[in-house]
Amino acid sequence: MSHNKYLRLGAIIQGASGNMSAWRHPDAVADASINIQFCQQLAQKAEQAKFDFLFVADGLFITEKSIPHFLNRFEPITLLSALSLVTDKIGLVATLSTSYSEPFTVARQFASLDHLSGGRAGWNVVTSPLEGSAKNFSRDKHPEHDERYRIASEYVSVVKGLWDSWEKDAFVRNKASGEFFASEKLHTLNHQGKYFSVQGPLNVGRSPQGRPVVFQAGASEQGKAFAAEAADAIYTRQETPELARAFREDVRRQLVENGRNADDIRVFQGISVIIGDTVSEAERQYQETAQLVTLESALDYLGRYFEHYDFSQHDADAPFPDIGDLGQNSFRSTTDEIKRNAHARGLTLRQAALEAATPRPTFLGTPADVADGLEHWFTSGATDGFIVRGGTPTAFDVFADQVIPLLQARGVYRTEYEGKTLRENLGLAEPENQFAAQAAQEEIATA
Repeated sequence: MSHNKYLRLGAIIQGASGNMSAWRHPDAVADASINIQFCQQLAQKAEQAKFDFLFVADGLFITEKSIPHFLNRFEPITLLSALSLVTDKIGLVATLSTSYSEPFTVARQFASLDHLSGGRAGWNVVTSPLEGSAKNFSRDKHPEHDERYRIASEYVSVVKGLWDSWEKDAFVRNKASGEFFASEKLHTLNHQGKYFSVQGPLNVGRSPQGRPVVFQAGASEQGKAFAAEAADAIYTRQETPELARAFREDVRRQLVENGRNADDIRVFQGISVIIGDTVSEAERQYQETAQLVTLESALDYLGRYFEHYDFSQHDADAPFPDIGDLGQNSFRSTTDEIKRNAHARGLTLRQAALEAATPRPTFLGTPADVADGLEHWFTSGATDGFIVRGGTPTAFDVFADQVIPLLQARGVYRTEYEGKTLRENLGLAEPENQFAAQAAQEEIATA
């Protein structure tokens, strides 16, 4: 059994899905990516099923060949701020880049969302894998992969410092005495680093949960090292429970090497699910969705991972082409896996593209089959939880209605929320205010 009693679940908000042609499905809401009613209904459905959080991915660059969901979608902070007003318990995790934003602004945005929601905010830290992003932010060049993580490390340290600007009980608001705040509980950061110079303090009080929960998405060595240093949770994807277990154990080992407790992080596997009354019915649903994608769209989708490389110039029925190191500065862990898998299995370009465009769900079958798979991954130590996406427009509702009750009956999933904040529901300790902790240490040393 995992060190946590309960399996944790997140629900990804991804419009009509990440498939190039999923919006064409008869059951799909074609404008789901920009439809607030759709998002509200998904959020409320996930909260009813006691999901830990909603998760919004994001990107900063598109072309005419991008996935339809990417072409026209809500900005994550804006969307989750709206959803905070129609939910009560579920966490709200937004993706925001450290490569194309400022620490003070981001600290303020997430602190505001945390107060709006009563302590339910989370920040998915990304470094922006898409090369073209630089063109939208008056930059000549996209930072190199490893450099982006060095920037991110300092960036997150600054944001956490700003989140510690105020101690929890700093705002006294004593009308009789005229004391609005206790001056000794206000801390100015005065950060001077390689990439950032930020004075502070932040003009938002301390988070109801100490600070928003920090997620890191990715599985590269640099990503894992960054997560071990600064994250509370990881969003990743491995193909088998054995690979997932090795990944999780490596991250936990690195946490200890960084002076943290191995249980200070939650590892989430990103999954897609398709559920049917029988396995063959679930397979039929998958094939129906996959057949909506044309080869042209699949090649466009594949190209996105490789800096929007034009795969149509190659013979689709020849072996996957040798494109050198292309992709190393974008979705590195994903592109490495696509190339490794194609070469190991002898896939043609056509086969690799169609698989990438409509990946076979990790969990496909009856409700009991899916529950069995989730339980096995969890109890074998492969993961702390999953971030779930429906492989068809109706699959998420079926998952919530039919799989969740099975997991609850088996005692591996909650029947009620444990706390009010995202941090409490994930079983994560509230962090100390770094300045208050430092002052306490100094007081002890001089006593």
